[in-house]
Amino acid sequence: MMQPTAPLSLAGQLLLAMPDMPDPRFARSVVLVCVHDEGGALGIALDEPMAGVGLHTLLSSFDIAVDGVADETVLAGGPVEPRRGFVLHSRDWMARDSHAVAGDVALTGSLEILQAIAQGRGPEAYLVALGYAGWESGQLERELASPGWYVSQADPRRLFAMPPEQRWAGAFALEGIDPAMLASSSGHA
Repeated sequence: MMQPTAPLSLAGQLLLAMPDMPDPRFARSVVLVCVHDEGGALGIALDEPMAGVGLHTLLSSFDIAVDGVADETVLAGGPVEPRRGFVLHSRDWMARDSHAVAGDVALTGSLEILQAIAQGRGPEAYLVALGYAGWESGQLERELASPGWYVSQADPRRLFAMPPEQRWAGAFALEGIDPAMLASSSGHA
C-alpha cells in the first residue's frame, strides 16, 4: 500500500500577486510564506506600510524606550489578527520562540525581539509587521491551482532593503521578470 505524500512546503518562498489577483486585499502583494504544513499556512506581507503606525509608535505602546532607534516602517502583514505583531529578521539574533523560515530569515513574535531592537542588540536586519496572511489546511494549494499567485524562490532578504512600495516589482525583477510585461488577465486554452 502506498503512503500518501506530504504536500510540498512553500515555507521560505515568496508569493507574488499576479495582475489578475482575484482578492483585492492582495493586489500587488509580496507574501513571505513562513509556515506551510498539513495544518495550513502563515505568511507575512512585505509590501504595504501600516497606516499611521511606525516603529516608535509600536514600541511606545509597550512602554519600550525609543531613544536611539530609527522610526522604521511597520508593515500590514496581512488581514488576520491585525493587532498581533511579528518580526521577520536575520538569524544573527534568535530567541526560543524564533522560527527559522529560510536561509538567513527567521520569524519571531515575542516582545523580547522588540526590546532587543530598541536596546541596539537585536538582529542586523529586520522588518516589523502587524497581522498575517493565513490559509487553512488545503486552502493555499487550492488558491495556487487558480490564477492569482506566482511562487518565487528568490531570497527574501534581498527585499529587506527595498522600500515597501518597490518590493512587488523588485521581487519579480529578482526572478528576471519585468512586471510591466505581465498580462493583466490570464485564461485557459
